[in-house]
Amino acid sequence: MSRAGISRRRGRRVRAALLGLGLLGGLLGAAEARTVRIVSADTLELRQVDGQELVIITGEAVELRVDDDVVRARRVEFNRTRRVLTLVGAASYRSAGDGQDLRGENLVVELGQEQVTGEDVLISDSQLEIRGDEVERIPGQLRAAGGYFTTCARCGRTPNDFAFRAERLIVYPGDRLVAYRAQLLLADVPVLFLPVLVLPLNDRERQPRLEVGRDAVDGYTVEADLPFSVGSSTLGTTLLRYYQNRDPSVGLGVSLRSFAPLPLVDRLNLYALANPRPVGSGGYDLDLDFSVRGRLPLVTALRDLDYTLSVTRSDVGRTDSDPQRGVTNVAFGAKADYPLFTADFNYVNRFGPEPTTALTTPLKLPEVTVDPKVYTSGNLSADFRVTAGRYTAASNPLSRSASAQGANITTERLEEQHNLSYTASPWQNADLSLKNTFTGRYYGTGARTVQLTLGATLTQRFNTTNTLSVSGAYNRTEGTSPFAFDALGGRLLSAPLGVTLSAVPARDVTFGASYSRDLFLSPDQQGPLNFTLRVNRRPLTLDASSSVNLYTQALESASFTATLSDPDAGQITPATPGTPARPAGPTWPAPNLALSASGSYARLTGPGPLTLRATVTGDVRTNTFSAYLIHNVRTPDVNEIGVSYTLNRTRDTVLNALTLSGSQRLLPRTADQSGAAQLIGETSLTWRGAYRLSSAHSLLLNRPATAQDSGTLSFSVGTVQGSATNWNVTYGGAYDLVRGGFTRPALSGSLTATRPGQRLALGAALNTPGLDQPRTELSRASLDASWLFGTRAALAGRAAYTRTRSGTFPDDRATDTLTLDPVRLSVGIGRSGQAPGAYLSGSLRQTFTWLDGVRQNPAPLSPVIGLTIDRCCWALQAEADLGLRRYRVAVGLPGQSFYPLFDLTDGNVRVPLVSP
Repeated sequence: MSRAGISRRRGRRVRAALLGLGLLGGLLGAAEARTVRIVSADTLELRQVDGQELVIITGEAVELRVDDDVVRARRVEFNRTRRVLTLVGAASYRSAGDGQDLRGENLVVELGQEQVTGEDVLISDSQLEIRGDEVERIPGQLRAAGGYFTTCARCGRTPNDFAFRAERLIVYPGDRLVAYRAQLLLADVPVLFLPVLVLPLNDRERQPRLEVGRDAVDGYTVEADLPFSVGSSTLGTTLLRYYQNRDPSVGLGVSLRSFAPLPLVDRLNLYALANPRPVGSGGYDLDLDFSVRGRLPLVTALRDLDYTLSVTRSDVGRTDSDPQRGVTNVAFGAKADYPLFTADFNYVNRFGPEPTTALTTPLKLPEVTVDPKVYTSGNLSADFRVTAGRYTAASNPLSRSASAQGANITTERLEEQHNLSYTASPWQNADLSLKNTFTGRYYGTGARTVQLTLGATLTQRFNTTNTLSVSGAYNRTEGTSPFAFDALGGRLLSAPLGVTLSAVPARDVTFGASYSRDLFLSPDQQGPLNFTLRVNRRPLTLDASSSVNLYTQALESASFTATLSDPDAGQITPATPGTPARPAGPTWPAPNLALSASGSYARLTGPGPLTLRATVTGDVRTNTFSAYLIHNVRTPDVNEIGVSYTLNRTRDTVLNALTLSGSQRLLPRTADQSGAAQLIGETSLTWRGAYRLSSAHSLLLNRPATAQDSGTLSFSVGTVQGSATNWNVTYGGAYDLVRGGFTRPALSGSLTATRPGQRLALGAALNTPGLDQPRTELSRASLDASWLFGTRAALAGRAAYTRTRSGTFPDDRATDTLTLDPVRLSVGIGRSGQAPGAYLSGSLRQTFTWLDGVRQNPAPLSPVIGLTIDRCCWALQAEADLGLRRYRVAVGLPGQSFYPLFDLTDGNVRVPLVSP
């Protein structure tokens, strides 16, 4: 073909794509709101056939998007008049909603009804593969004639382990598959004919359930849950209950959830169960949980009216004396949003026996709320809200008239709330703020409550950094509510006047003062005058605060924190554009030294502890040494003395990468004030960030005479935590300074090694001779390991050994315990190059005990041998416990847990599905 011909063909393709985008972009209305987009195509042609408009789309790989669904074919004929897509030849249609792929010949897609039909179609999803001579897909349902389906398709094995062939199939995606006149195929060989077959496809809670049992009181019991569906929007379960000794014996119920079952309903849930009452009580107990949520169109509203309705009742399991027995709770709510206001309607009630105790939730019989939108005009804003209703709620114990009517009271209630605010700038650098909030409640009993707040604040700024604020307010609370849920508390009247000053009297210095006085309080009840001071000028950083009672002219409280430090002292400030470099001025003479002090005072408790701290930092900032002292000013005693340090050898970070760190605390008097001084500390030396030598102690320097030791002392060496191979050895234990030695020392060690597919963890503790421990013996050992041999075998196990002693030396007795929990060996069986289809495992879970070397309760080894056949679409588990002589078999199907088939123990056969 010539270059001109190729150019003309490319031009036709480009024009066709552009024309297709314009044409199909106008198909929104024709496709009843379904959006059709051309992703790829070569040519596009318009035709008029018998008065119908056709769009022919062809190409090597035509791809269309119908909303989120994907259509692929070589030729697509779109009938705009009938709103139908015909996929000529081999084509595919992927439904995004349920994740299904349809592949077949001459598929027909009806856009208006979202329906797909075709011949020789293959349907596949995450659970099933279905083939049919003729297939029809409509929303919520698939139908196939001459169908073949299997759950083994995703395994990739040939032939399929099991499959079904049927004259007619109906699939409800996500719920169930129904096959009529079906044949069961094992390895594609027919073995059984079934007139009707139902295969669940849903989650566990929607699976059929049958439980048969026997109870000492109820006799034989049966519980059956049978799923069902109504159309494509409602999924439910029928609940059947049978109790042999109850009267009546049969119970019936339903549990369902429905999505948009009606035009004005978005969601509907229902759970209802009429269950026979326990033996000795006739009749039924009723459990009911009904809820519905939806929307109603409103002409002038901003959005649809939202409503919710719930009805609940719970009698099953309640005694006859339970106050909630026979009570049905009803709650209805609706909310509308208009341009000028929002409105709420709420109805909450209970039906049944009258309540004898106080209600925890008020009943609204009903309640209406109107909330106009916030009104603003310049700097003025106003927000109003009105609520009116009739309520039944717990009585307010502070109201005598309400309490006289019982635990609960019923009456009307009107509530009005408003919030007004205004801001202005009366003159330069001044801000004025006014506000008014009000809540008034008026009751049918004649009672009322009022909450009123009037406030004003004037703030004047001086020189940008200084501000003076004057505020005043009037707060009023009065009245007694008959209801407990809106009872008011607190002071009735208050009129606080306040002054707040914030100033910067000098550079890097901030000063503040505030005082508030309530006009309704006596002078001795007024608050204190508060002062704050902050200095942040090197080398001094100071934060201080105090409060003074003006009535008694006494200091109420004070606190301070001061620090002297300047790590940048003597350094030259680098030059910046337009500013030359300049040396730092004389400040702190010791750049590497920081001194700090903190303390406090309270009039009721006196001065608090005084803390003094000194920190020295080396030329390398990682080297620090800090010492502190906490002094009790009132006693006066020293509460605590301590030091902490971190030192790094930095001359050569590879050869001399040493880090020494530690801390020491001296408590001259312990918390129990026994007079014993205590020394607590730790020290560690780390090399290259990988190995560490450390010690820790907590010792009483002068222990009580009744104590056996002074505390603990230990030394350890090992690797730093976090490495793949980690080990640690520790020696130490209780130590007595008086007798000068360890009393009950132990040497312990641990090792953990991790490699891909391998893990080993060892631990042991050895008791060594001490002042109160004469023997050397192993007291504890543990092993936790797992080892994967290729892809077919694995060995894992946990073992723990302990030794304890009872009695007095030398007549004490040793008890040794060895626990295997468990030791397991697993081997995968299957063809080379494929995933194992079966696993054979053996495990041992047992405890052995010896007393002075004599085995207690000797028993033979009790291994458990298991076999698991995993075929992806089904699984079989068999277990043999040789010690208990127990043999069990269970089977698992797609989307379901394992169901036990039989349990054989000492010759007794039990079938759990029939007799749990």
